[in-house]
Amino acid sequence: MDGLVEFKTEDGARVVVEAVDEETGARLVSRGDGPAQAARTFENALEGVRAAADSALRVFRSGALRPDAVELEFGVRLSAEAGAVIAKGSAEGHLVVRLTWSPSATDGEDAGRP
Repeated sequence: MDGLVEFKTEDGARVVVEAVDEETGARLVSRGDGPAQAARTFENALEGVRAAADSALRVFRSGALRPDAVELEFGVRLSAEAGAVIAKGSAEGHLVVRLTWSPSATDGEDAGRP
């Protein structure tokens, strides 16, 4: 069964999320009836996901493709111990990438573009 984890933001606000049980058999433990306390702030928990998104954007914005827009979708799982991790989906990791190009005023110049 999934449990609740409470993260604090850097400005002191509470963020309570539903977290999945750890696969190692560990259980979320809280004092009293409240949610388990996370070891990190909410911002620190998301830092790894932000870094992954930043790296992915650099890869997709560089090179010959030159899309007008890049959209990344991560499945994120929150854990009291590990913070935020990219969730496992039907593949090994959950990442959806959408690249889009806008029509150009000069059609001949972009004829080779997808």
